[in-house]
Amino acid sequence: MFAPKPFEVAKEMVRVTRSGGRIVMGNWIPNDPTLVAQLLKISSKYTPPPPEGFVSPMTWGIESNVIERFASAGVPAENISFVRDTFTFNFPGTPSEFVDEFRKYYGPTMNAFEAAEKKGEGSKLQKELEELFDSENKSQDATSIPATFLRVTVTV
Repeated sequence: MFAPKPFEVAKEMVRVTRSGGRIVMGNWIPNDPTLVAQLLKISSKYTPPPPEGFVSPMTWGIESNVIERFASAGVPAENISFVRDTFTFNFPGTPSEFVDEFRKYYGPTMNAFEAAEKKGEGSKLQKELEELFDSENKSQDATSIPATFLRVTVTV
């Protein structure tokens, strides 16, 4: 998902998968109303634009893109299936503490904070993310946030 050349990635995955084997991917969905897409949307407001030619990893969450990439690797569309599924982020602390984990360990959030702090907007970004995490949290005494992803299964 994070490799920079998706058509080459699809081709390589097909190449190393035996005949009759499966490639299974879990891809975040752009513009999805759940956590990850919203986190990235907020973070992108604080970071500089990506370099020319950058292909967003989120494009693996668009069915037509996945079909096009694997078709170019020789996989017929009927061998590709899609299911929207849910991953639940469970964290033993508060939503605010969970934001801090993303700030320390998740690349896009780390980059957003670095850029925001240079502009004196680190606390603004922190507040926006805390509001997002609070609004998505389903737990009373910890943090439990569901996020929708696209499960892709490719039969080679």
